[in-house]
Amino acid sequence: MSEIKNSGYSGSALRLLQSANCQVGDIIRITYKTNTYEGVLIPRGESGDTTNIIVKLKNGYNVGISATVEGINVEKIGVGIKPMFASPLLPEQNSVLPHVVIMSTGGTIASRVDYRTGAVRSAISASDLYGVVPELSKIARVDTEIVFSTYSENLTPKNWTDLAQKVAERINQGIDGVVIAHGTDTMGYTSAALSFALQNLPVPVIFVGAQRSSDRPSSDAATNLIGAVRAASEAPFAEVGLAMHETISDSAIVVHRGVRVRKCHTSRRDAFKSINDFPIARVLDQKIIMQKDDYQHRDPTRQLVLKTNFCEKVALIKFYPGMDPSIIDYYVSQGFRGILLEGSGLGHVSIFCFEAIKNAIAKGVIVALSSQCIWGRVNIDIYDTGRDLLNFGVVPLDDMFPETGLVKLMWVLGQTSDLKESKRLLKTNIAGEFTSRSLPQEKIVYGAQ
Repeated sequence: MSEIKNSGYSGSALRLLQSANCQVGDIIRITYKTNTYEGVLIPRGESGDTTNIIVKLKNGYNVGISATVEGINVEKIGVGIKPMFASPLLPEQNSVLPHVVIMSTGGTIASRVDYRTGAVRSAISASDLYGVVPELSKIARVDTEIVFSTYSENLTPKNWTDLAQKVAERINQGIDGVVIAHGTDTMGYTSAALSFALQNLPVPVIFVGAQRSSDRPSSDAATNLIGAVRAASEAPFAEVGLAMHETISDSAIVVHRGVRVRKCHTSRRDAFKSINDFPIARVLDQKIIMQKDDYQHRDPTRQLVLKTNFCEKVALIKFYPGMDPSIIDYYVSQGFRGILLEGSGLGHVSIFCFEAIKNAIAKGVIVALSSQCIWGRVNIDIYDTGRDLLNFGVVPLDDMFPETGLVKLMWVLGQTSDLKESKRLLKTNIAGEFTSRSLPQEKIVYGAQ
């Protein structure tokens, strides 16, 4: 009876099902008074009434019948097929195609609906992804590897290090491209991290996610994965990119530079946008269409440089009116080596924070500054409060947005403990994370040419 106990039923509902020897997937008949319901017993949703027994009727609708109604009777009238996910067979590989590895870390693209809860759970491996998208067999020879199996909010900088090392191993084996299936919530952080950790790349490393799980009719998983594998196998650039829907339709996939992309919507298919930059490429009608000229070209003979250390003692502090500056003092007292301030507008924080900032810098903490605004760049030369911050030793991060700035600060402090060298690295363009000048905003926001 363990299966029925693990299907969300309890109390009077569980006792009724147990007495009738019912399991999830069985065909049952429930009668009370003049009512009769026949259908497949399915798991109970955790948010539903605990007394209900859930039956899928022949017409496809689900109905909940309370186990507490007077005179209720439950009987099993047939043994049905138990709900399960079966991995599909892998398609044949074409030996003349480029060789790509898909690494799975978890997330929605590697999830399926859990019909007990109505939510999604990480359940599908990279091999499953290949099996359910047989079109990939016409694009590349695909190897699969599970690196992690978790939601992206659970990943830490240690995971970034492990992932970068796994990618480096496969690249050093002569792979033609790498695709990383990743949860969308923190995919921008990880793509930035690997942009700094994997330098002098010979081939593309493409992150890909999904806003809808792969077994939903509206899923974007297959389309995104096809675009990502196409880019990894054929694109002329050798950088870390992130491939997702360009619009809410399935027409095109865009590849954003890994250090210039942010998730800007909670659920839309086109949630990811390039910030202060254009996407590096589009995948349209199975063709790679480059959108930029300034990229590192694919060169299999290039020797990868691996720099995977990240310092976790770095804090991101968002300034807001009335913010208590003691939060800065707290991080300093806890031995944090870096603080990224997310200032307002051009990069401003209240004068009431100045003493805490000066104290942090005096104690050897690197204090960097980005803007809360999505587009534009930090410019603290315009107002005297900004110039004061500059005089204190705060490092402005140009047009890097906070997530990339945080990851870069973690990476910088993982490379060196020297303050002068740390500041130099922060202001050095490692992977295209900032530009020397900003393009007119309408071109960046609306993609005008």
